[in-house]
Amino acid sequence: MAQRSPRLSTHRIASRIGVSRMQVWRTLHEEDLHPYHDHRVQHLEPGDPDQSMDLCHWITAHPQLLSVILFTDEASLTRDSIINSQNLHTWSHDNPHETSVTKFQRRFSVNVWCGLLANKVTGPFVFDNNLMGNTYRVFLRNELPGLLEDIRLMIRRQMYFEHDGAPPHYTWHMREYLNKSFPNCWLGRDGPVAWPWRSPDLTPLDYYLWGHMRTLVYETKVDSRAALRHRIFAAQNTYTTILTTLHLLFIHY
Repeated sequence: MAQRSPRLSTHRIASRIGVSRMQVWRTLHEEDLHPYHDHRVQHLEPGDPDQSMDLCHWITAHPQLLSVILFTDEASLTRDSIINSQNLHTWSHDNPHETSVTKFQRRFSVNVWCGLLANKVTGPFVFDNNLMGNTYRVFLRNELPGLLEDIRLMIRRQMYFEHDGAPPHYTWHMREYLNKSFPNCWLGRDGPVAWPWRSPDLTPLDYYLWGHMRTLVYETKVDSRAALRHRIFAAQNTYTTILTTLHLLFIHY
């Protein structure tokens, strides 16, 4: 039955053939069958794979540019942490009936921007309001230059700027500004180097930075927006040290 219908549950198999679920589990185990979960993947339109392939060809042709691309992204951090119930447990002789409070009536959130250039973290920068096209343009014009001051001038002169296809990144004024500030040196939706706006090619921030930041920020309960902001900036020293170590190991390898 499992071979004919691989998505059947053990409960349904047991009820159809009149045996216990334990017997079903035992039989499947003896046949070396395991329950594998689906992986969620990015929805793609018909032309998206070709655009992703074009980006891969560009990177393959210019591998030296990977060290001068400023990968950027924004993330929304809320009062509710991302809870994986599989990792929540309490060792005890008796059930302590522990609870985890979620779905707060008084909610708050912040939008955080970060950049990553080789092993150098730029930011974080916290937006006071929702990220809109005008807000993002003001940030790039007034705040980004200050955030990049720690990067050597020689690198800044050859630096590429990358962002995804989020609506605030795609306004006409935004593209005009990037064309003036990073002429032919930015990656984005309809940019000189096209970054597919439904791209499944995650940046280093998606692979590591945001997950580690959330681990540090939500280590204990967050009770206020001020505390949330404080933890975001406090987390910077930790992941900066780790990224530097990983970068050195990568170079050595």
